[in-house]
Amino acid sequence: MERLPVMTEPELSALRERAERGDASAIDELIELAAELGDLNELRRLADADNPTAADELVQLAAEQGNLEELRRLSDRGNATATDQLIELAAELGDLNELRRLADADNPTAADELVQLAAEQGNLEELRRLSDRGNATATDQLIELATEQDNMDELRRLADQGNMAAAEQLAELTAE
Repeated sequence: MERLPVMTEPELSALRERAERGDASAIDELIELAAELGDLNELRRLADADNPTAADELVQLAAEQGNLEELRRLSDRGNATATDQLIELAAELGDLNELRRLADADNPTAADELVQLAAEQGNLEELRRLSDRGNATATDQLIELATEQDNMDELRRLADQGNMAAAEQLAELTAE
């Protein structure tokens, strides 16, 4: 992207007026300028007016700035790219709550990231919650973590529910 010259306020106002009248080149220039300057507000205004290019630039800028709130807002409005970026950023930040919110809304990518993060953090409670909701990967991670921690109660609970892997791990640990 070539560097745009800084505009004076009157020039910017004139550009906005042209854009509001539907001048496509003015809209494009305004989007480019807002992206270059990192102006979330201007991009949001244009994106909220159903401009897909502005929405794409807004998602990219919000992701670069680590702006979970803006990505969440766009994701909640159905922007799939924003959802992907939100999941990625939440995972990087270790934000279990955000990943849980998305996973609970049936987003499989968020669920996968949540399982991975919960396992890395040794979060038995979160893995149990996901396992109890039928997430097989969470169950596997729960068994692995419970085995590492010699958590017989958790393994017994899973074995009592019919989980053969938990029963096998329990048998191995009690045989030692």
